[in-house]
Amino acid sequence: MFDTLIRGGTIIDGSGGAPYRADVALMDGRIAAIGHNLGEAAQTIDAGGFCVTPGFIDIHRHGDAEVFRPGFGKAELRQGLTTILNGACGVSLVPFGERHREELLHYLEPITGKLDPAIPTESLGAYLNALRKVKLPLNVGMMLGAGTVRADLFGYGEEEPADMRQLHRQLERGIADGAYGISLGLGYAPECFYTTDGLIRALQPLKDGDIPITVHMRHEGDGVCDSVEEMIAVAKALRCPMHISHLKAMGKRNWHVKIPRALELMERARADGVDISCDVYLYDAGSTQLLHLLPPDFLRGGVDAICARLRDKNQREILREAIAHRHDFDNIAQMVGWDNIMLSALNLPEYQHLIGKTVAEAAELLHLDPVDCLCQLLADERCAVTMIDRMACEDDICTILHDDYSSVISDSTYPTSGMPHPRVYGSYVRVFERFVLEKKTIDLPTAVRKITSLPAEAMRIKNKGLLRVGMDADINIFKPELLRERATYLDPRQESEGMDTVLVGGKPAILHGAWTDAGAGQAI
Repeated sequence: MFDTLIRGGTIIDGSGGAPYRADVALMDGRIAAIGHNLGEAAQTIDAGGFCVTPGFIDIHRHGDAEVFRPGFGKAELRQGLTTILNGACGVSLVPFGERHREELLHYLEPITGKLDPAIPTESLGAYLNALRKVKLPLNVGMMLGAGTVRADLFGYGEEEPADMRQLHRQLERGIADGAYGISLGLGYAPECFYTTDGLIRALQPLKDGDIPITVHMRHEGDGVCDSVEEMIAVAKALRCPMHISHLKAMGKRNWHVKIPRALELMERARADGVDISCDVYLYDAGSTQLLHLLPPDFLRGGVDAICARLRDKNQREILREAIAHRHDFDNIAQMVGWDNIMLSALNLPEYQHLIGKTVAEAAELLHLDPVDCLCQLLADERCAVTMIDRMACEDDICTILHDDYSSVISDSTYPTSGMPHPRVYGSYVRVFERFVLEKKTIDLPTAVRKITSLPAEAMRIKNKGLLRVGMDADINIFKPELLRERATYLDPRQESEGMDTVLVGGKPAILHGAWTDAGAGQAI
């Protein structure tokens, strides 16, 4: 007798192939059989009229601290997520010790939220051991942030380390501890200070291996194609898998032009034997640190140095000139305008009324010009400010979705104050509601592949992403036409609707729309 039998559903198996009708039998947390007349089970779930798919996989979240907080998993499971990877963009919560701890915590807070001191940060192994003691509602894995490693060892200076051996040892230790990949944040300090050759030297432990590099590239606007070429060069030098995170072309002047070229560059690289792929999130607005509006030369030396620089009148004039005229960094304020940058998380009581306002609106309320407003907020808040910036184009998103090597991600951040981005709550429902049913950008089997087997393949996640005998029994049961994204930019904390049943490791976390509190997830 099987543990569970899912009977009469339409199987969309994650491969991209045509749907078909069949039953699915589960035993000991795995898929035991797929077919007809499979026999009896202790529990039967009637899936007649429903789609049955692998559980969805998000390989790019920033829930490193969120996974230890009460209530984690509801936003994720309601949209069908059964496996997530944290530690993206080079800014993982581990590994770091005491030397640069305060600087790192201030830098990470807008992304991961405030850190519970009980969470161990000294190594990925210690972190995962602590996570294994938590009742997890879904499966959670980690990448190792190479930016955190560099900042822990060398701080936020711009000089490349002359001796990379300590850094190499930390990367090797993280891989041994179970990191699914090494993440880079070349748009953030301190990794923005790497030269391409320096980056290749820093990543030598990955050479000729199968551990993926995931990268928030140096440029995602005017210079996005140059950055794709840089990452192809790194992948060729190291002969290891390269995965470009949240591919986009920021700024109206780059829409419709840069993305086709970037995809063409990757296709040519694959023809030359380079293992390169990408992912995309499904909103025209992103969310990150407000600090990301500054040029790299303003990011030297950590939070105290940045704040001192921002309070200096001469430095403010230099910044004003840079935002007005420079093109050698991702000049978001110039590319999208102050009225497209919304303040989403602030901490000081005197600034709470600015949450949900654009920088342009906040500047007017504070009787400042936008650059002075930016500097004052960052300095007073010690850089712990989050923004939502409208910078991308939905046509470009559709172009990326058409690429055979693109996965879907959420890039969810978890600030513990202010407003999160709605993508935390709605990304995987949005795939179907917006891009399958409404826009008809991709068909249903392709959509399922982009959130199951394709991300699993990119990050070498074993036993997940396909409905096959022997695979883990992470399974969703739903009707696509009933899925609803409820989260909005101004009211984001709303769970999605329409996911009927979600099984994690063969146990229902949601059964016919109701929570079961099964807690069958694992630290993977």
